[in-house]
Amino acid sequence: MAANYLHGVETIEVENGARPVKTVKSAVIGLIGTAPMGDVNTLVQCLSEKDAAAFGSQLTGFTIPQALDAIYDHGAGTVLVINVLDPVVHKTTVADEDVTFDKATGKAQLANPVVAQLVLKPDSDGQPYVEGQDYSLDAQTGVITNLGKSIAVDATVKASYNYADPTKVTPADIIGAVNAAGNRTGMKLLNDSFNLFGYFAKILIAPVFCTQNSVSVELIAMAEKLGAVTYIDAPIGTTFAQALAGRGPEGTINFNTSSDRVRLCYPHVKVYDAATNSERLEPLSQRAAGLRAKVDLDKGYWWSSSNQEILGITGVERQLSAMIDDPQSEVNLLNEQGITTVFSSYGSGLRLWGNRMAAWPTVTHMRNFENVRRTGDVINESLRYFSQQYIDMPITQALIDALTESVNAYGRKLIGDGALLGFSCWFDPARNEETELAAGHLLLSYKYTPPPPLERLTFETEITSEYLLTLKGNS
Repeated sequence: MAANYLHGVETIEVENGARPVKTVKSAVIGLIGTAPMGDVNTLVQCLSEKDAAAFGSQLTGFTIPQALDAIYDHGAGTVLVINVLDPVVHKTTVADEDVTFDKATGKAQLANPVVAQLVLKPDSDGQPYVEGQDYSLDAQTGVITNLGKSIAVDATVKASYNYADPTKVTPADIIGAVNAAGNRTGMKLLNDSFNLFGYFAKILIAPVFCTQNSVSVELIAMAEKLGAVTYIDAPIGTTFAQALAGRGPEGTINFNTSSDRVRLCYPHVKVYDAATNSERLEPLSQRAAGLRAKVDLDKGYWWSSSNQEILGITGVERQLSAMIDDPQSEVNLLNEQGITTVFSSYGSGLRLWGNRMAAWPTVTHMRNFENVRRTGDVINESLRYFSQQYIDMPITQALIDALTESVNAYGRKLIGDGALLGFSCWFDPARNEETELAAGHLLLSYKYTPPPPLERLTFETEITSEYLLTLKGNS
């Protein structure tokens, strides 16, 4: 009571009964890589193509702009981006590069983009030209424009400069660390996402870098910690035979894992490059991640992203035989070993193909299906966060009833959404011993069944003569 004695009227609010459970976000991609622009070793929330522009254009060797383009081709929304390329550290110096201005356009192209500290001279010993007076520079593209003051229209000059060099980025930069000041870098920054934004990334990618074992094992460890999945590519140029062999200890690629949080992606895909007016190869993982987020938003996290069309690609690195009814087709053989691939057949378009995580075929539990694994992650995390409001309340029958009813109500909602086939939460007195309850420890149990994807459909057929009896003559 508010007071020991009151000559009057009072109102006391009480909070009893069930409370709603809020489902955590699932369509959040964590992207680690290199960009020609943007904050360095900072966790940046990217919600649109406009936000993506802050990381620069799609230049050769820089992974983030291409990955964001792949993701937003699918209309996916939230990406947590970590750019590890520091132009102060990851740079190369060029001295006295010959650069010739085009007489018609007045422009000259440096051999490298993303330049800094450009010094332009008529020759090695000449006086430097003045930027803004004699020439202008687009630092991102490396294009110099002759302003027509001191430089001849078709002059050849000497250029010395530094340029951001993505080849200087190492696996250690991608993996990251915690420095002496307690600040995280690289992949470690994903640990900060909940405190910054209220959610964790649920689909982790590090395109290009994930082909290295040192990076892929850390992606797996981070996925385990965050309750996420990670998409890992085979190295570019991997053959069909090498992809299959990579699942074993004698393989030469990064596919030897049995984690149910890894989706193995093969082969690379082709996309049109407007800058060169030609096709280029890019990792399948970034397109698959964008598609996964799209399916989450459009249909639900309990849907498989397999047999959904991949957007923005023109072909695949290696043609793979694909027939819906041929167990010996190459796409089926890849799926059989837990590898996700691209199905391309007559009239099918280019479709992501494969439901299983790398746990298959070692682990045969339902959770080797990606949609089952992720459904469990969403439910488990949602219930943990929901339960915080009950922590430190007195353990009473009313508390137990409120918790179990809240969780069961959440399960009923998921059944209604189509995310689950069944759900049940209960308090088992036999498993809640007196000593544990006395220590403030309450155990609730729950079980559920996500709908597995229809991976194999069998028709049983019989040719019979019985329907001949339906024939009738003319009366």
